[in-house]
Amino acid sequence: MGDQRRRAAALAVGALLLSAGCSGGTDGSTDDAGAGKPSAGAEAGAGGGAEKVLAALDVREPGTMDGYSRDRFPHWSVQEGACNTREAVLKRDGEKVRTDGSCRSVSGSWRSPFDGEVWREAADVDIDHMVPLAEAWRSGAREWEDDRREDFANDMDRPQLFAVTDNVNQSKGDRPPDEWQPPLKSYWCTYAENWVTVKDHYELSVTAPEKKTLGSMLERCRSNG
Repeated sequence: MGDQRRRAAALAVGALLLSAGCSGGTDGSTDDAGAGKPSAGAEAGAGGGAEKVLAALDVREPGTMDGYSRDRFPHWSVQEGACNTREAVLKRDGEKVRTDGSCRSVSGSWRSPFDGEVWREAADVDIDHMVPLAEAWRSGAREWEDDRREDFANDMDRPQLFAVTDNVNQSKGDRPPDEWQPPLKSYWCTYAENWVTVKDHYELSVTAPEKKTLGSMLERCRSNG
């Protein structure tokens, strides 16, 4: 993608993010009852803006997984003081979180945006990478230096890291949206916006099925707006 095209897409979504928001409200499904606030990492945005960004992403077949290892994405780096990235996300996304001297969460509660469940033990919560590490590898990160992969794996500035129910995160694995969506359908709009935001920032490609599914998920932004 040319730099001019990418800058134009970024300006378009930026303007719309300032002027409009996407509701995370229910779609009428009874299994959405009790949904909590989105994780602090979520970016509220307009589905139309995200659709423009999605349209500008490169569409490619998945790249090879040759050479992939989670170790190629150094994660849970130190964020501040004694707190690594996992601990920092737990503090950010939880309610009334208390930590010990090593920054481990010893009490609090966490509402998973993927399924709306509330957990009171940090051990029941995983930190999800919105765009999984393996998915990033096959969509462009294979060509990066390790420092950039570390930035990606610990990015708390983009909507990339979320405290979620552990078994839901495990069911997601490294699958893209055309193969897995959150159980909470009212979150699909925000999920798709977040996925597109991360892929755009890191100049990662999408597959044709992935792009089609993201487009369908973003349509929910308009219907819930």
